[in-house]
Amino acid sequence: MKTVNTCFTLSYTPEQYEHAKSYVDDMKRHPRRVYWQSNKGKSDEELILSHIAHRILSGYYNQYDPVTTRRHVISMNSAEMN
Repeated sequence: MKTVNTCFTLSYTPEQYEHAKSYVDDMKRHPRRVYWQSNKGKSDEELILSHIAHRILSGYYNQYDPVTTRRHVISMNSAEMN
């Protein structure tokens, strides 16, 4: 199986940031959730930005909407990895 490294540049609104912050705050109240297996040790800011990126990109792939995409996905660079 081949692997590709992809880097997205995304924009987000203050509302998206606040929503992600609320999500992270809620997850802190549940330390035994699977969520923490891959996110242990990350700063709040890393968790918030990761959640924003996940929501933007999963929305893009699950419900393609060109208008929303143009607003949030600014650029994408990809390179095949060895």
